[in-house]
Amino acid sequence: MANTIIYSPEAPAPIGPYSQAIQAGNTVYVSGQVALDATTGQLVGNGDVAAETHQVMRNLQAVLGAAGLTLRDVVKCSIFVKDLGNFGLINEIYGSYFEADYAPARETVEVSRLPKDVQVEISCIAVK
Repeated sequence: MANTIIYSPEAPAPIGPYSQAIQAGNTVYVSGQVALDATTGQLVGNGDVAAETHQVMRNLQAVLGAAGLTLRDVVKCSIFVKDLGNFGLINEIYGSYFEADYAPARETVEVSRLPKDVQVEISCIAVK
Protein backbone atom coordinates (compact mmCIF):
# COMPACT_ATOMS: atom_id res chain seq x y z
CA MET A 1 0.00 0.00 0.00
CA ALA A 2 1.43 3.36 -1.03
CA ASN A 3 1.23 6.34 1.27
CA THR A 4 -0.20 9.58 -0.08
CA ILE A 5 1.16 12.98 0.84
CA ILE A 6 -1.58 15.46 1.78
CA TYR A 7 -0.94 19.15 1.18
CA SER A 8 -3.09 22.24 1.66
CA PRO A 9 -2.01 25.69 0.49
CA GLU A 10 -4.39 27.01 3.18
CA ALA A 11 -2.10 25.68 5.93
CA PRO A 12 1.53 26.67 6.49
CA ALA A 13 4.12 24.84 4.45
CA PRO A 14 6.30 22.46 6.46
CA ILE A 15 9.33 24.12 8.04
CA GLY A 16 11.39 20.96 7.97
CA PRO A 17 11.72 17.58 6.24
CA TYR A 18 8.13 16.40 6.80
CA SER A 19 4.70 16.52 5.16
CA GLN A 20 1.62 18.35 6.42
CA ALA A 21 -0.07 14.95 6.49
CA ILE A 22 0.26 11.41 5.19
CA GLN A 23 -2.61 9.10 4.27
CA ALA A 24 -1.95 5.41 4.81
CA GLY A 25 -5.01 3.38 3.85
CA ASN A 26 -8.01 5.07 5.42
CA THR A 27 -5.96 6.79 8.12
CA VAL A 28 -4.58 10.32 7.85
CA TYR A 29 -1.75 11.41 10.14
CA VAL A 30 -1.58 15.20 10.41
CA SER A 31 1.73 16.68 11.51
CA GLY A 32 1.82 19.09 14.41
CA GLN A 33 0.43 22.46 13.48
CA VAL A 34 1.57 25.72 15.01
CA ALA A 35 0.11 29.20 14.69
CA LEU A 36 1.65 30.18 11.38
CA ASP A 37 -0.44 32.04 8.83
CA ALA A 38 -0.27 30.17 5.51
CA THR A 39 -0.44 33.37 3.46
CA THR A 40 2.22 35.40 5.25
CA GLY A 41 4.28 32.67 6.89
CA GLN A 42 4.22 34.80 10.02
CA LEU A 43 3.38 33.67 13.54
CA VAL A 44 -0.15 34.65 14.61
CA GLY A 45 -0.84 36.01 18.07
CA ASN A 46 2.45 37.43 19.33
CA GLY A 47 2.39 35.06 22.30
CA ASP A 48 -1.39 35.28 22.79
CA VAL A 49 -2.25 31.64 23.50
CA ALA A 50 -5.92 32.10 22.52
CA ALA A 51 -5.05 33.54 19.10
CA GLU A 52 -2.43 30.83 18.60
CA THR A 53 -4.85 28.04 19.49
CA HIS A 54 -7.51 29.31 17.06
CA GLN A 55 -4.92 29.50 14.27
CA VAL A 56 -3.65 26.00 15.03
CA MET A 57 -7.20 24.64 14.81
CA ARG A 58 -7.79 26.46 11.49
CA ASN A 59 -4.56 24.97 10.15
CA LEU A 60 -5.64 21.48 11.20
CA GLN A 61 -8.99 22.01 9.48
CA ALA A 62 -7.23 23.10 6.27
CA VAL A 63 -5.01 20.02 6.16
CA LEU A 64 -7.90 17.71 6.98
CA GLY A 65 -9.97 19.41 4.27
CA ALA A 66 -7.25 18.68 1.70
CA ALA A 67 -7.69 15.01 2.60
CA GLY A 68 -11.48 15.25 2.25
CA LEU A 69 -11.97 15.09 6.01
CA THR A 70 -13.31 17.28 8.81
CA LEU A 71 -12.77 17.46 12.54
CA ARG A 72 -15.59 14.90 12.87
CA ASP A 73 -13.18 12.33 11.40
CA VAL A 74 -10.45 12.95 13.98
CA VAL A 75 -9.94 10.03 16.36
CA LYS A 76 -6.87 11.24 18.28
CA CYS A 77 -5.13 14.53 19.04
CA SER A 78 -1.86 15.30 20.75
CA ILE A 79 -1.49 18.75 22.28
CA PHE A 80 1.89 20.13 23.25
CA VAL A 81 1.93 23.27 25.37
CA LYS A 82 4.71 25.44 26.69
CA ASP A 83 2.83 26.18 29.93
CA LEU A 84 0.14 23.93 31.42
CA GLY A 85 -1.08 27.01 33.24
CA ASN A 86 -2.72 27.87 29.90
CA PHE A 87 -4.48 24.50 29.70
CA GLY A 88 -7.92 25.83 30.67
CA LEU A 89 -7.98 28.41 27.89
CA ILE A 90 -6.47 26.06 25.29
CA ASN A 91 -8.94 23.34 26.28
CA GLU A 92 -11.91 25.72 26.01
CA ILE A 93 -10.91 26.88 22.52
CA TYR A 94 -9.96 23.38 21.36
CA GLY A 95 -13.31 22.07 22.62
CA SER A 96 -15.23 24.72 20.69
CA TYR A 97 -14.06 23.13 17.43
CA PHE A 98 -15.38 19.64 18.23
CA GLU A 99 -18.98 18.53 18.57
CA ALA A 100 -19.42 16.75 21.92
CA ASP A 101 -20.44 13.49 20.21
CA TYR A 102 -17.28 13.54 18.08
CA ALA A 103 -14.62 14.56 20.59
CA PRO A 104 -11.48 12.52 19.87
CA ALA A 105 -9.14 10.80 22.27
CA ARG A 106 -6.38 13.13 23.39
CA GLU A 107 -3.36 13.81 25.54
CA THR A 108 -1.87 17.12 26.56
CA VAL A 109 1.80 17.42 27.42
CA GLU A 110 3.83 20.35 28.71
CA VAL A 111 7.13 20.74 26.91
CA SER A 112 10.05 23.09 27.47
CA ARG A 113 10.09 24.52 23.95
CA LEU A 114 8.20 24.33 20.66
CA PRO A 115 9.13 25.31 17.08
CA LYS A 116 9.23 29.08 16.54
CA ASP A 117 8.79 29.43 20.33
CA VAL A 118 5.02 29.07 20.00
CA GLN A 119 2.75 28.38 22.98
CA VAL A 120 0.84 25.42 21.50
CA GLU A 121 1.21 22.72 18.84
CA ILE A 122 -1.45 20.14 17.95
CA SER A 123 -1.27 17.04 15.76
CA CYS A 124 -4.05 14.59 14.97
CA ILE A 125 -5.01 11.29 13.44
CA ALA A 126 -8.20 10.97 11.40
CA VAL A 127 -9.94 8.03 9.74
CA LYS A 128 -12.05 8.11 6.57
